[in-house]
Amino acid sequence: MTHLTPNALSAAELIAAVDLGSNSFHLVIARIVDGALQLLHREKQKVQLADGLDEQQMLSDEAMQRGLAVLRQFADTLKDMPTQSVRVIATYTLRRAKNSARFLQQAQDVFPFPIEVIAGQEEARLIYQGVAHFETYTGQRLVIDIGGGSTEFAIGVDFQPLKLASRNMGCVSFAKFYFPRGRISPKRFERALMHAEQELENIYTGYKNTGWQQAVGTSGTIKTIKDIVSGLGWHPHVIKLEHLEKLQQLLLEVELCDALNLPGLTEDRKQLLAPGLAILLASFRMLGIDEMVYVDAALREGVLYEMSDRLQHQDIRQHTIQSLIKRYVVDAEQAGRVSQTVQTLWAQTQTQWQLSAEWGQLLQFACYVYEIGLQINSSSVQRHSAYILNNSNLPGFNQEQQRVLASLVRYHRRKIKPDDITPFYLYRQSDFYYALCLFRLAILLNQKRREDILPEIQVHAAAQQLTLLLPDSWYQQHTVLAADLRSEQQFIKRLGLTLNCPGLPELSDEI
Repeated sequence: MTHLTPNALSAAELIAAVDLGSNSFHLVIARIVDGALQLLHREKQKVQLADGLDEQQMLSDEAMQRGLAVLRQFADTLKDMPTQSVRVIATYTLRRAKNSARFLQQAQDVFPFPIEVIAGQEEARLIYQGVAHFETYTGQRLVIDIGGGSTEFAIGVDFQPLKLASRNMGCVSFAKFYFPRGRISPKRFERALMHAEQELENIYTGYKNTGWQQAVGTSGTIKTIKDIVSGLGWHPHVIKLEHLEKLQQLLLEVELCDALNLPGLTEDRKQLLAPGLAILLASFRMLGIDEMVYVDAALREGVLYEMSDRLQHQDIRQHTIQSLIKRYVVDAEQAGRVSQTVQTLWAQTQTQWQLSAEWGQLLQFACYVYEIGLQINSSSVQRHSAYILNNSNLPGFNQEQQRVLASLVRYHRRKIKPDDITPFYLYRQSDFYYALCLFRLAILLNQKRREDILPEIQVHAAAQQLTLLLPDSWYQQHTVLAADLRSEQQFIKRLGLTLNCPGLPELSDEI
């Protein structure tokens, strides 16, 4: 594709997606024209990040340096684009690596855009969206994407995914463990095949029961296999089970991957063909796939289409929150009251605390899910709600956003334990403390669950403090709420913040 930089297209509305995969890093730039996407520029660099992940799930310094070198190149391409127009997604290796925080911190020095680490099911959803937007199909279809460290599976109809799964098997990780230094043998291939089949055991019944009319493959491994099948004259467009089994026999005729000489097989894919074939062959056999077509769209295209939807005010996260409201029978009226109050507090603190619009949106989402734990038990509802949020699949939310949401909900009442809140990468800890202060206050002020309780609220923010202005008469009428505010002043101190409530009566010494 022709090299076009953002400078050359300054008049257009540009968006970019960066996919930090376990095998390669990809960058795609597009523009929105009449609501549709036009892809303008692509870059791809082989990094093999997953090759640097050891058995203790620690990422090596060498792998980190390979990744950072590519991020420097991408930063140069994207240097004139605003932050809000670029979305960067990290997948399997950075969500598995125990020391991923070190890589993400180092990346900040060379790459000025925030990196979002996403869960496996979210990766599968975005891959499905990329395929669904790229090529129309009327029936249900199965989408498979074999990456460097994981393989994603999705079944859906139109733009609606029905089944999503991510399995811990990829062409780079399998190459490292089953085909070290590119060695091939029937025994090695059989072990890789068995491992892939074991990974599929937990999903194959549900997937076969759901069914599909079309199987689609995406990304490099399946594209390579499709190109080999076409180059050998077996079929120009379709991959069949018999093709994979014949290809397996061709692979087993050599002892080293580098000795493979097949049409459509490039040098950089030779080491990955055997592990990728084992994964795809296991998927065909376990899921009962007869044939598969290849579609040239995947995760990064899904990210671009979702960015386009958000710019047109269609945020998948709103649908996710609505689903939680319905599933856990949330009191929508109470959530609405809290939401209205937190919006008022957020707006009035903007000048001093400067919480971004993203924080305003996360606070709104939190207002509608902080009571979902009531479905378990009203006692320690904050713990139950946070557990649900931490362990649910939340389409549209990256891992850090999900953790922010769960942390807001976990500490929405009672004692706060700052030491238990793991620092965030995408968000400043001070901003989280400010947001939590507003969230707790909004919930406290609406605890009577009535429309006629609150007077007009005014707050003034300053560095490390918030002043709440309510009429003195209100405190006299609502003594329980006044007592709760006194307790809240002590709780908020744990965040290093001061909550001032002029006119709040002091505790009486009288019995």
